[in-house]
Amino acid sequence: MTAHAWTLLIILAAAIGALVALINSRLRFHPFTALVLVSIGVGLAAGESPARITTSLEQGAGKILGNVGVTLAFGAMLGRILSDSGATDKIARLVVDRAEGRRLPWYMAAAAFVIGIPMFFEIGLIVLLPLVFSVAQRLGHTGKFNGSPYLYLAAPTIAALSTLHGMVPPHPGPLIAVQGLHAHLGLTMLVGLVCAIPTVILAGPVYGRWIAPRLAVYPDSELVAQFAYRGATSGGEGRADHAPRTQPPATGDGVVSPTRNAVPTGFAVTAVLVPVALMLLNTLAELALAKTDPLRPVLAFTGEPVIAMFAGFLVALFALGYRSGMPSEAIRASLADSLKSVAGILLIIAGGGAFNQILVDSGIGKAVQSAATGAHLNVLVLGWLVALLLSFSTGSVTVGIVAATGILAPLTATGGSLHTALLVIAIGAGSIGLNYVNHAGFWLVKESFGMTLGQATKSHTAIQTIVSVCGLAMPLLLSNLT
Repeated sequence: MTAHAWTLLIILAAAIGALVALINSRLRFHPFTALVLVSIGVGLAAGESPARITTSLEQGAGKILGNVGVTLAFGAMLGRILSDSGATDKIARLVVDRAEGRRLPWYMAAAAFVIGIPMFFEIGLIVLLPLVFSVAQRLGHTGKFNGSPYLYLAAPTIAALSTLHGMVPPHPGPLIAVQGLHAHLGLTMLVGLVCAIPTVILAGPVYGRWIAPRLAVYPDSELVAQFAYRGATSGGEGRADHAPRTQPPATGDGVVSPTRNAVPTGFAVTAVLVPVALMLLNTLAELALAKTDPLRPVLAFTGEPVIAMFAGFLVALFALGYRSGMPSEAIRASLADSLKSVAGILLIIAGGGAFNQILVDSGIGKAVQSAATGAHLNVLVLGWLVALLLSFSTGSVTVGIVAATGILAPLTATGGSLHTALLVIAIGAGSIGLNYVNHAGFWLVKESFGMTLGQATKSHTAIQTIVSVCGLAMPLLLSNLT
């Protein structure tokens, strides 16, 4: 470690402190503007010329948006079609309608796991709330469960959605890490799913069964009536105890929507799994087919994240959107609205790409590599810890992932290896932990289920932290076995 390397590490520490301060201070900088401002400051402090700093900002932001931004946009539109067409409700009810008693949390976790593949945490939770409330209400009326049935079913839902959101592509966070660390996408997905299953089980049904009898969590009755009523099926035992619906459901602006065609179960499941299947097929082709096989370039093309997500979007658009009877103008307006919700995320991703590029061009990345090598730190633990601290202090999972990726990128000389894929998962897991009052998801869960601050900490924050710890333990275990 040279004196210059130590200086660069001090600049990095100051940059992280400045980033946290700007986002959390009274100024309340948007993470995008904070990232850009800190990036410029880092470049200047490291001795970069203004022209070089400008080039780094443009290249870093443009590169990450080109690889992740378009995929994220298609993912947002896919999620909206699945929700508006009723496909997600169809999948969820298919999974849980026949479940009873002790099996309910496991089925709920399975439903959230499938729905969580293309959907962000907050969106997936909102989509699943009607199902959680209606099934919890049904369970509560049986008198056979001692505790809060709402928390009993919320725990596996939160665990599954958060695990997929942070650890498994094609979610934007893991995709950013895949791109920045040059990891193999298909391998990362396979390993991510392997790590996700035991993580969801422990943080969801297992912890949920333990915590539900210990917290008196009961949402506001009017909110339960609204969601359970909207989510109830006609004539099934999942129906809420309310008067029969006498008119079609109203849209968000109070206008009654036209009657829609029922969504075939096969179409609903296919639309969710198309992107994942295409990306995994590409991985299997690389392992099983010869390089000269004419099928390989076709599967390589369809397995690219942007193409796979676009294909899933088109399947959903025609098989679910137009087929459901939704007017074309309503579909277009809904898709446009879905893009508004991810605009802020896109900007944060761009700012993170700029920050990462500055770290590389200024030589800070190499200084981190030298320090980590000299200290003999486990790279998986280091990536997890950096993402955990940044996510907790900034209130943004995305900021945690993009900053940790930039810091750890110099340590992954073997891009595309299993170890690189495990590092992606460890960083994603770190970004999930300690989800507290500065995270939007914390308040969404707290208010939706009528929790006190203490109840939300013991349930939501604890679940997310269990996911985070297990999300680190699994990569460490797999790393030692290989």
